[in-house]
Amino acid sequence: MSKKAHPALRIAAGLLLAIPFGLILWKAGGPTSRPQYPRWQAEEKNLAVAIDREAASADARLVRLLLEEKLSGREFSFATVAEACSGKKVIPLDERESHRRVKSAIESALNRAIEKLSATDSPVRSLRRINEASRFFEEALLESLDAEADLSCGVPPNRRGESQQTGYPDLRVVHHPSGDVFYLDPKLVEDGSRDSSLRSFYFEPKDETLKITDDAVHLLAGIGHDGKDGAWTFTGFELVDLSGLKVRLKAEFQASNKDLYPGGR
Repeated sequence: MSKKAHPALRIAAGLLLAIPFGLILWKAGGPTSRPQYPRWQAEEKNLAVAIDREAASADARLVRLLLEEKLSGREFSFATVAEACSGKKVIPLDERESHRRVKSAIESALNRAIEKLSATDSPVRSLRRINEASRFFEEALLESLDAEADLSCGVPPNRRGESQQTGYPDLRVVHHPSGDVFYLDPKLVEDGSRDSSLRSFYFEPKDETLKITDDAVHLLAGIGHDGKDGAWTFTGFELVDLSGLKVRLKAEFQASNKDLYPGGR
């Protein structure tokens, strides 16, 4: 028959087991005052160090995993990326009646916008950079398309239901007879630069500010210009169905000036 441990030893063993669990509960609960016992303070410091070390180790594992995936060298279907982020399907443009109607309306609106914004008195002529002209095309397209009797056009709301100018896509067109939705993103492209490898389209996945909230056709209007700074003439357009687009992921670690210079003004 085994001998029973002395009561004092059982109490001491219980305390030793209780201290680490007590520290964990105290750390999670966030008490308003810290224990003043030196042993508790030492245990708290050791626990904090262990937590920080484990977090750093998890970050390192994630970085190594990302590097192993070689993401910057891979191509992804934009339709797959958009659906994975939004839960909404990217519908290919086809020959159904609603698609032909909206495509025709967009092409007519683009022709009117190009003629208007290429004029010598165009507000675009006063801009410093060609990229600033995009908003004038967005406004012109929105006005033209929204004036069509069977269409409406506006800025796409995000998941919170808020109208949001920034981020992809720029415009949302609805064909009322069918209820079909079309996203439209006008982009300016200098003539002769079609073979450039510089980034000209990007989609940044968000959560509450994501603007893809419908199963929809996704279209990009590439609007050509002659590159004459301050006297731009817009030369034509190409309407691109993004359902077949391949995209690449640019993974980077970044910091702002606020991060770099926390003591600065």
